[in-house]
Amino acid sequence: MTERIVRYLTQGETQALLKWPEVISCIAEAYARAEDPRAAPPKVVARSGGTWLRALTAISGSGSSMGAKLIAKGKPRGTEHLIALWDQASGALACLMSGKGVTGVRTAATSAVAIDLIAPKTPLRVAVLGSGHEASTHVSALAVVRSIGALSVYSPTRENRERFARRFGDRLAIPCRASKSAKEAVAGAGLVIAAARSHDETPILEGAWLEPGMMVVSIGSTVPEQREVDPEVIRRADRIVADVPDEVADETGDMIAARDAGIEFHGKIVALTELVQRRVDVQQTAGNIVLFKSVGSGLQDIAVSELCRAAAEKAGVGTLLPLDI
Repeated sequence: MTERIVRYLTQGETQALLKWPEVISCIAEAYARAEDPRAAPPKVVARSGGTWLRALTAISGSGSSMGAKLIAKGKPRGTEHLIALWDQASGALACLMSGKGVTGVRTAATSAVAIDLIAPKTPLRVAVLGSGHEASTHVSALAVVRSIGALSVYSPTRENRERFARRFGDRLAIPCRASKSAKEAVAGAGLVIAAARSHDETPILEGAWLEPGMMVVSIGSTVPEQREVDPEVIRRADRIVADVPDEVADETGDMIAARDAGIEFHGKIVALTELVQRRVDVQQTAGNIVLFKSVGSGLQDIAVSELCRAAAEKAGVGTLLPLDI
């Protein structure tokens, strides 16, 4: 009997293999060929006693892979991510990889796809709320699809926001300011990226700070317990583009809070799939406010994991594990 071999990729290996232009194109292509919603069903979450296990699954439209991402949260704050890919033709397990790096990259790449479809094709004045991994990946991905004219960043820790401003100011050769408050960072921006949550889930972005002509990207409220933007942001948005419309509308803390405040938003929600496939057009103009709200999906995870697997096989990267199932 021939021994089966499965490739395993660490977080460091996935990050080294994935390049922004290829990942952004991969996400755009995945949405362009998304036809059967059953190929990327809603996530499933098992919960008990403060712990949860989340599963996101998808069958790639490329015909190559199908897979699942599992995210496990114990009682501490940390989480672990594992992705498994199977071959579509044979049903054989083909690759295992750490999912945390893939998650951060696919989230920022999906936002970049949305921004590229919605935002004006001119240099953008950008405000970033947050200075961690998600904030960094979003600025890096954004720089692939748009010129950034100036950037302001707010994080509660002074050293973190100043370090972020120095790093991206040097990397992008643009004016980059560390702001003393979220409100100060947002003032005058054309694009606001909310990429952090407060420890007590108090919204970090208030709708009263927004001005016509702004686009907001919000990625931090993906389950009912999480908050990132206040109900006024939802009320003021003329259009809400969502990667997974039903989950965004019904299962995120921000939208639940807006619904409880009596704000009607279902008629404003547009699926990212419709934009990518050119069935609907949403444009940021001088007179409107557009919100892109993302919760993540198996479609994104498996498309990027498939790309990562192909790159690993070409480069001979990863650990080969004997398998007997």
